[in-house]
Amino acid sequence: MKFPVLLASLALSSSLFAQGNDTAFLTARDAFRAGDINKLERASSQLGNHELAPYAESYRLRMWMDKGDPNNLRDFLQRNEGSYVAEKLRADWIRFLGKRAAWNEVETEFPKLLAPEPDVTCYNQQARLARDDRSVLAEAEKLWLTMLEPPEPCRPILDALVASQKMTADDVWARARRQLEANRPSWTKTTLNYLPDSQMPDSRSLDSAVSSAMSYLVRQPGNWNNSRAGRELAAFAIQRLATNDPRVAADELEKIKGKLQDSERQWAWSQIALQGAKKHLSETVDWYAKAGKTALSDEGAQWKVRAALRAQEWGIVRDTIQAMPPTLAALPEWTYWLGRSLHAGGRTTEGNALFEKIAGQPNFYGNLADEELGRTVLPPPKAQATTAEEQRAAQDNPGIRRALAFFRVDLRTEAVKEWNWVLRGMEDRELLAAANLAKRNQIWDRAINTADRTKNEHDYTLRFLSPYGETVRPAAQNQSLDDAWVYGLMRQESRFITSAKSNVGASGLMQLMPATAKWVAKKIGLRDFSHGRVNDTETNVLLGTSYMRLVMENLDNHPVLASAAYNAGPGRAKKWRADRPLEGAIYAETIPFSETRDYVKKVMSNAVYYSAIFNGKPDSLKARLGTIGARTADAPKDADLP
Repeated sequence: MKFPVLLASLALSSSLFAQGNDTAFLTARDAFRAGDINKLERASSQLGNHELAPYAESYRLRMWMDKGDPNNLRDFLQRNEGSYVAEKLRADWIRFLGKRAAWNEVETEFPKLLAPEPDVTCYNQQARLARDDRSVLAEAEKLWLTMLEPPEPCRPILDALVASQKMTADDVWARARRQLEANRPSWTKTTLNYLPDSQMPDSRSLDSAVSSAMSYLVRQPGNWNNSRAGRELAAFAIQRLATNDPRVAADELEKIKGKLQDSERQWAWSQIALQGAKKHLSETVDWYAKAGKTALSDEGAQWKVRAALRAQEWGIVRDTIQAMPPTLAALPEWTYWLGRSLHAGGRTTEGNALFEKIAGQPNFYGNLADEELGRTVLPPPKAQATTAEEQRAAQDNPGIRRALAFFRVDLRTEAVKEWNWVLRGMEDRELLAAANLAKRNQIWDRAINTADRTKNEHDYTLRFLSPYGETVRPAAQNQSLDDAWVYGLMRQESRFITSAKSNVGASGLMQLMPATAKWVAKKIGLRDFSHGRVNDTETNVLLGTSYMRLVMENLDNHPVLASAAYNAGPGRAKKWRADRPLEGAIYAETIPFSETRDYVKKVMSNAVYYSAIFNGKPDSLKARLGTIGARTADAPKDADLP
């Protein structure tokens, strides 16, 4: 046999062997999920040195956890220390031990976790409480107003916190308010059980205030305000009314405000203001003023800033951000807007110092800060190409090999978790090598996300990949669309995964909803279209770019409005405009849906980088954002545009 033929034969044999082992692994996984230990054992015995053999072994150990000798489990963890599969198995073992109150073993294993999940952390806190480590209570106290849906293992920690008398009735009501604001009424009821029996609200009254707010307010007994429970429930009812109609809630609060104490009345106004801010109501700033100095949740504080931005009340923007918790105020968006508010007040030097903190960051507000400082937005110099040795190290990394095996058997969720885990602690050169490996395997999303992590050496052609150019660029040109914007949107929609499907049913590179795809196909005269074709790359791009053009034509040819419409629908994008022209950045920041708000910012920033890469010159995010025209009553060009 000639040497090239021998090599080809060996490669074919290796490929067939890998496929056979892949089948054995999938059989083992299915057996584990079905609880069939015998089938799992048979399939595992066929795996040999398969990349995913450790997962099959972990399945066996889980199934024997309550029967076998823990020494086998300890041996596995030691052999696979630091790996994702070991981390997940150790966490499950701690859960197993915690449910059996094996506290000494919990405390032994917990420090070996690298990224413990909240419920596992709480099992360790229970173990510490069992030996009377009271510092646990100080940790729990910090989470009192933020861990609003505690996992079951955390409940005993909160119980112990209340039993220690560190929490007063004020603290209990404050937590219940936060839970109601977060639309967690069942947890509100659970929290109120921490009150002394004499102070607890009547269960039926609580249900009525939360579920039938207007009826509750109308039917209250005349002496309802004689107890704190009665007053708090009235404020609860106002909060529930505000979620539907803040103006109705404001009218009802005006009727009863004299019967409420300052704390209850101001909190109720803060809830009306929060909902008013999300609905862009003109009274919102006044409602926040009536809330006085009541403690705002992080969400409440951020929406107070957004309402002030739309009203151009720069003093309120400044004061509210400065009153935020430091970690919240340090986020790029609030650093930027605080800088803008200082500029508006003539404090240019202080504002520029804030812009310097975030300038250079490859994100929406980093871009805007650069432009405020008179700098252009350009990708940094490209890092030197990865060496053969660096590429070989990435290929030989056991975690990356496991991730690639998961991708090979089409278990994307498991693959992404394994891939992300192995990146922890990698230096820039290692990240670039891993990103290039993902690119060579056409795993575009991992290439992008991995390249995004570099700190000093960068390759923005990896961060802003542009695959399928032979399809996308002509389609954009045919629709007279900016290809940088099209790629910016696709990067955010699917990370170029052709099989991507959202939890609401959107499909393909451009994440088209079934009804939208059908409507566009009919609009452009695409014959013989069926939804089965929507994941075909050419069809998906044709429909997606056609829809982008139609949305642009219906929304002032403005890419910010069109981006919002692509994600949330053209009706909402139009509704979110103001009664007067609005700065594009303020429009984006005040979008009520957090997903759409984040989406629009990222799409627009992506477009700046794609433009710079495609054209070899700087682009301006401010110019792209422009000004959003005032809300009008004009009918859209396409009344049935989905």
